[in-house]
Amino acid sequence: MAAPDVATNLTNHFLLAMPNMADPNFGGAVVFIAEHSAKGALGLVINRPMELDLQSLFERIDLKLEIAPLAASPVFFGGPVQTDRGFVLHQPLGTWNSTVSIGDSLGLTSSKDVLEAVALGEGPSRLLVTLGYAGWGPGQLEDEIARNAWLTVEAHPDVIFETPVAQRLSRAYGLLGIDPAFLSSSAGHA
Repeated sequence: MAAPDVATNLTNHFLLAMPNMADPNFGGAVVFIAEHSAKGALGLVINRPMELDLQSLFERIDLKLEIAPLAASPVFFGGPVQTDRGFVLHQPLGTWNSTVSIGDSLGLTSSKDVLEAVALGEGPSRLLVTLGYAGWGPGQLEDEIARNAWLTVEAHPDVIFETPVAQRLSRAYGLLGIDPAFLSSSAGHA
């Protein structure tokens, strides 16, 4: 499949799972697309908290997190690929060792230095930590969209960082002016 052009580049967009999504990893999911190119796409599920909080994660990697409000924040299931690897979606962008910039203000970091800064109270002001990510090969995401598996909308950081987890899907659908309760689980083709 041809490389995505500027009009179809989904970097910094949300993928919203359609009601007919059969894959248990993605049914009801909101996925933030951090990278989309001719090589494929990388995204993070932003509405699947795990039974692991930041305090516990930091203890596992020998860091002490003493910022009480942050300690109870959930770690999210970012997707089914490399579920033993952590990713930090954050704002502001910052200057960490392994950061991909997404637009002018968001960063996706996979190096431990961002978590070390968070432990010291010097990290980004807004963050979402995941284990794993969602990945698509060349043309795979475009094919899934063509088969009505996903709707897309430009991402808004407030949905990621400020919206309660249980409301993220409906809020993201709301960016399109859609109430997900009115969506059909079967697609029609003219």
